Amino acid sequence: LDESLSERLWGLTEMFPERMRNASGLATDCSVSLAKKIYSFTRSALWVGTTSFMILVLPVVFETEKLQLEQQQIQQQRQILLGPNTGLSGGMPGMLPPPVPGKI
Repeated sequence: LDESLSERLWGLTEMFPERMRNASGLATDCSVSLAKKIYSFTRSALWVGTTSFMILVLPVVFETEKLQLEQQQIQQQRQILLGPNTGLSGGMPGMLPPPVPGKI
């Protein structure tokens, strides 16, 4: 009873016919080959998708963020120059803010 695990498994294969062992070996080889091809395709597709996103989408995102930041800075400058109510009223620059009800 001093046989190893590999010897035991090899002994179990002898109880199946040669034709069945060959078919299962071929199926295993095909499965491994298919898994390798799917893995390779997935890596390539992920690379193409990632680089395309970085080249096509990220510049648009950065420009949009830059535009929003510039608009926010202009709004802050307008509030500093014309008073705190300018940002809320939406009035044109240079015009008086709308009167507050209840104050004379």
